[in-house]
Amino acid sequence: MAYCSVAQARDAGATGTDAEVAAWITAATERITAYTQQLFEPTPLVVVADVAPDGTCLLPRRVRSVSSVTPVVADDTAPSLPSSAWRVTSSDVLGSVDAVLMRWGGYDDLIVGAESWNGGWRGLWDQWGMEQARITGEFGYAEVPLLVAQACALLAAHIQAQAAPSDADATQTPGLDVDDEGNNVRIENDESTTPVPPSSSTGSTQVDALLGGYLNRGYNLIGGI
Repeated sequence: MAYCSVAQARDAGATGTDAEVAAWITAATERITAYTQQLFEPTPLVVVADVAPDGTCLLPRRVRSVSSVTPVVADDTAPSLPSSAWRVTSSDVLGSVDAVLMRWGGYDDLIVGAESWNGGWRGLWDQWGMEQARITGEFGYAEVPLLVAQACALLAAHIQAQAAPSDADATQTPGLDVDDEGNNVRIENDESTTPVPPSSSTGSTQVDALLGGYLNRGYNLIGGI
């Protein structure tokens, strides 16, 4: 996942081989994700979200589609709910919000506990004591917005410039690979799947300003981004 191209990052001032510039772009993308708490391209994701008393399950990212909804219960025995038991709304539609709306009315005589004579879906959910749901789907923007791509390119160059050591630093730190211009050109890839924690800044006030309209501060980061 990258929010700008190598060419865009070079135009913004990043230098080095394509692989080196791509690494700076990856670092910039991670910072933008942490700062905005958004995903700017379609991304498969599993989230766990609270279910309000009225059956509304607000989602922490822009949702594109949902493939399964499973109640989170203590003994983990609840089955995935059929699509007839919920519907999805997305902020992709102006005036709407990202949510799964549990249909508290209705029933399914083929689901044990959700039969019409047993209280339907609401009776089953009350029986489970469901307070959260595990939601699998695709989240994020359909494509990277222009301002986000520009911000990523600028941030990639900014991070590289910040990482460039002085000659003394390069001598004292044998683990750094430095080019003729003094740039650190070796970046260790972080294979960790730990979610990126929220950040109060990308490290660049210029980039922060470009991303101001995309901040999603209403939710905590969940679900393995």
